[in-house]
Amino acid sequence: MELFSWQVFCVAVPAVIFAGVSKAGFGSGAAFASATILLLVIEPGQALGVMLPLLMLVDTSSLPAYWRKWSWPDAALLLAGAVPGTLLGALFYARSDPDMIRLLIGVISVGFVAWQGWQTYGRRGRAVRRFGVVAGWVSGGVLGFTSFVSHAGGPAAAIFLLGRGLDKTRYQATTVLVFWAVNIIKAAFYAAMGIFTVESLLFDIALAPFALLGTWLGIRAHGVVPERVFFGLTYMLLVVTGGKLIWDGLS
Repeated sequence: MELFSWQVFCVAVPAVIFAGVSKAGFGSGAAFASATILLLVIEPGQALGVMLPLLMLVDTSSLPAYWRKWSWPDAALLLAGAVPGTLLGALFYARSDPDMIRLLIGVISVGFVAWQGWQTYGRRGRAVRRFGVVAGWVSGGVLGFTSFVSHAGGPAAAIFLLGRGLDKTRYQATTVLVFWAVNIIKAAFYAAMGIFTVESLLFDIALAPFALLGTWLGIRAHGVVPERVFFGLTYMLLVVTGGKLIWDGLS
């Protein structure tokens, strides 16, 4: 389907606003749902190419609000693993067909919801384990790989950072910093692999105001909207769209 069609635009606008709200206000863990939604109407390569510049815009716009509030040691550990993870993601993407990408993103989407459910209910009453250096490198590697192929690096970052005992704002600031850096690295690979097109970049210009609106809403919602409400709606969305992508990938 052509990017500049009313069907795609009607899906893309709420998806982009959602990405801004999620990344700027709620730790970015579920922002990849935007790419998952777009995959319902356009090809995987198009969805990834459209979303990355907008995610970078959200990162850059939200960075000043969290400036120097992050945990640099934790960010450095994740980034050390994210670089080779991104390279592996690029190699996987180059050798996979669109249906394989749909299937992987669908599995990641549904798996993310299952992991969140386990975090909420399965670990209730258990002591939180404080992760170390190796866990940071491994989490960073998974972050880089899943971020490249589906913009879904948030869960890997969350697993590690939740195990480091960061408060809400330091956690949010650290994710903003990490994904700002990772997305710059990804952009170089995307450009070299032809994932960006003139059409996708023009479409990004049309969607940029909605990304900024989402960022503004997310920063303000950070201390106001209950996370449980926001993520509850997100999880339902991910199960539905992820299930559809799994079906499409296997059909």
